[in-house]
Amino acid sequence: MTIFGFRFNMTIKENILRLKAGLPEEVELVAVSKTCSAESILQAYQAGQRIFGESRPQEMRAKYGELPKDIRWHMIGHLQTNKVKYIAPFVNLIHSVDSAKLFEAIDIHAVKNARTIDVLLEVCIAEEETKHGWQEDHLIAWLDTGIYREATGVRIRGLMGIATNTDDREKTREEFSGLARLYLWLKEEYFGPDFDTLSMGMTSDYNIAVECGANMVRIGSMIFGERNYGKQ
Repeated sequence: MTIFGFRFNMTIKENILRLKAGLPEEVELVAVSKTCSAESILQAYQAGQRIFGESRPQEMRAKYGELPKDIRWHMIGHLQTNKVKYIAPFVNLIHSVDSAKLFEAIDIHAVKNARTIDVLLEVCIAEEETKHGWQEDHLIAWLDTGIYREATGVRIRGLMGIATNTDDREKTREEFSGLARLYLWLKEEYFGPDFDTLSMGMTSDYNIAVECGANMVRIGSMIFGERNYGKQ
């Protein structure tokens, strides 16, 4: 099969269709396409997938320029404030807002581009020093200042979290359940109905995440195969 000048087989398309068939209707799938070629992304696109997750701003910008414009690009990796400018003109959702400084940078670049950028607040739920995210008490203290309400270019849509990399499924369940409780509490106390997205779960643990209340999952290797990401 040849599409947009690319020739490929059907494996990725089959993976997408199989995965979507097993997800509840209310759960959105983010196909994690970081390091993937345009050809691979188009295979998922031909299966109806429109949301793709990237972790490197320059890579996302290059793919945005090359691929169909109805793709919705999500930034799922750690984002430095000086890299926001690369994705602000087109990104649909930033999952990884882990500080007030980053939130403010996104607001500035959104206004420059006459846009409102949807974001998720990343909460650190894993017992790993390499994971990013707000500590729960720090997040609540920031929300209590009310500063986020002054932003005109950012809309907070929910939370994102990454569980500890472990084979202990009960530990994973405990971390996801804690984030789900925080999500529901923040929705009631601070945000209301527009706070509607709980992004948690990847290839190894998305089933647990869905059981705990996730309505958005980020899956890569189950769709595109294992990749060697190298230095991030």
